[in-house]
Amino acid sequence: MKAPLAKLSIALFTVLLPLQAAFAQTPDATSKVKTVAQKAIAFLKSTGQNPENGSYSEFAGPAVTALVTTAMLKHGEKVDDADIAKSLEYLKTFIQPDGGIYKPDSIYKNYETCLAILCFAEANADGRFDELIQKAAGYTQGTQWAEGRQVKESDDRFGGFGYGKHARPDLSNTSYAIDALVAAGVDPNSVEMQRVLKFVSRSQNLESEHNKLPFAGKADKDSVGGFIYTPSGGGETKVETASVGGGLRSYGSMTYAGLKSMLYAGVDQDDIRVQAAIDWIRMHYNLKNNPGMGPEGLYYYYHLFAKALDAVGQDTFVDAEGVKHNWRKELLAELANRQAADGSFTNQASDRWMEGDPNLVTGYVLLALSYCQEDP
Repeated sequence: MKAPLAKLSIALFTVLLPLQAAFAQTPDATSKVKTVAQKAIAFLKSTGQNPENGSYSEFAGPAVTALVTTAMLKHGEKVDDADIAKSLEYLKTFIQPDGGIYKPDSIYKNYETCLAILCFAEANADGRFDELIQKAAGYTQGTQWAEGRQVKESDDRFGGFGYGKHARPDLSNTSYAIDALVAAGVDPNSVEMQRVLKFVSRSQNLESEHNKLPFAGKADKDSVGGFIYTPSGGGETKVETASVGGGLRSYGSMTYAGLKSMLYAGVDQDDIRVQAAIDWIRMHYNLKNNPGMGPEGLYYYYHLFAKALDAVGQDTFVDAEGVKHNWRKELLAELANRQAADGSFTNQASDRWMEGDPNLVTGYVLLALSYCQEDP
């Protein structure tokens, strides 16, 4: 009996040794997240922040500062640490009498306020910003396209949030508004959240009782279930390639934004809208580019990719080919590979949507990384 046992032991040793070696060479996901994040935070503190007032990319008003500060707080930076405290004080200078948090002459008031809400909510463990957050949430709710703005439910703007001179609603801004309202404690069953769900549903390339707009019925097979930029004014997508049949093409960042928004608004995962969005993602699972947009908006996409799949609640995601993906580990590996020697990140292939700004892009990465731990 000794010989067979000896052979079995050798065989097991032969199999286990390379596995043990591979395991030893692969750092724990939490440890690797920490390593990448610490380098990114060191860059932001040493190079990205204006030491005089605590801002990041001050030319952009409060938005980048709010996003970056939120991201740093998510990785363990303390509210009362000098760098964080200075950034929070900078953001306070934008608080307006109407409760909004924005640059007075800005055309991005709602967007800036939503990012500020997320930041102050992340810094609010002891309740010090309760009043500020509630006032800002009240301002945000007042900017929703709804009855208060003489907009009927049948209007394709209904329920959405936007910016610009005419504040046309779009899914990107609406997604941030949902995040901010959830962070402020607004109930998913509230009137505001049920309104916003109508807008999100109408942004999906899925003809159903929830979306009867013309473009939804024209979506080709590569777009069904995905999301576009806005259903307003006949609909708009950012994908330049025309869709077969005259529809509007879906693309990655907005599809993840749409999926996340529906889940945050309380839609059940068995709902046809959620299932259709997940089916689209299965067909277009990709970490090399923003599906439909290539390199454009790539890091914004990474952030939404992580936030949406975290909301789905599955560590393993199976694509349309049946391939299983540990999306947290894959995203972590992709981001770690893209980090510059100084700890920063920039979109080397496209600076559209400010992705040439290392402060903003490094902030996006830190937000994405906050969902990459194996036990987030």
